[in-house]
Amino acid sequence: MTSADLHNSQAPWCSIITVTFNSARTLRHFWSQVDLTSGVEWVVVDNASTDDTVLVARELGARVVQLEKNHGFSYANNVGYSVAESDFIAFLNPDVRPDQNALRILERAANENDAIVGPQLYNSDGTRQPNGRGFPTLAVKIRNRLRADDSQYLLYASGDAPRNVVWLMGAAVLGYRAQFDQFGAWDPRFFLYYEDSDLGLRSWRAGVPVMLIPRARMLHGWARETAGKFRLTPWLREIPSMIKFYWRYPRLLTNRNYAKRAHPRVTGAVFDT
Repeated sequence: MTSADLHNSQAPWCSIITVTFNSARTLRHFWSQVDLTSGVEWVVVDNASTDDTVLVARELGARVVQLEKNHGFSYANNVGYSVAESDFIAFLNPDVRPDQNALRILERAANENDAIVGPQLYNSDGTRQPNGRGFPTLAVKIRNRLRADDSQYLLYASGDAPRNVVWLMGAAVLGYRAQFDQFGAWDPRFFLYYEDSDLGLRSWRAGVPVMLIPRARMLHGWARETAGKFRLTPWLREIPSMIKFYWRYPRLLTNRNYAKRAHPRVTGAVFDT
């Protein structure tokens, strides 16, 4: 089905999937002023929240799927994917504010490039977030946690031109089913963390480019659990995902130059253009 066919059909042309866990306050802040009446369905998959997330989501217009147990971010995304009615899918976190114009731009970009795409995320003060990323080698990840100044890892587009990236932050990942189905969408073995890095690498491996679309802009709250003050629970979740990730991609345990040589197609698309 073409982009034009989707826009002219009775089915929604876009399905937004949002995974929640005790997200009532966040939903009120980021979604209360959002108009989703123009052919966009919103599916909220709730990971057994104990607050009033489900009630708030329904009040704001979402179709809610309630899970009896928190199976993690990837698992819940796939549940939403299985019930969504559109062929164009937008995985958006609760702290992302969707924009109808941005969704249209992203849908066209995904269709024209047969790609997985993401908007340029930005902070409340208008500054850009580095939601496009380079190779997630272990050394690069550690440096980014300490300094966050690596221009080959924190990727931005130049001007309005789309930019190929190795992976997109999981807060906002969009594409057509035809592309997601080529590599299986989200891997539920990642409860939380590293699932977005894995998705990007599997997308490239399947021959599906991953692109940052700067003309599409969305506000993102971006409160990372493992940043700032130490809390044990987020780290207990991140470390198992880290082990799974580098077990799957052992070449990323080495330096970045080796990772580039080991993934020549991705390197050529992301860094040599």
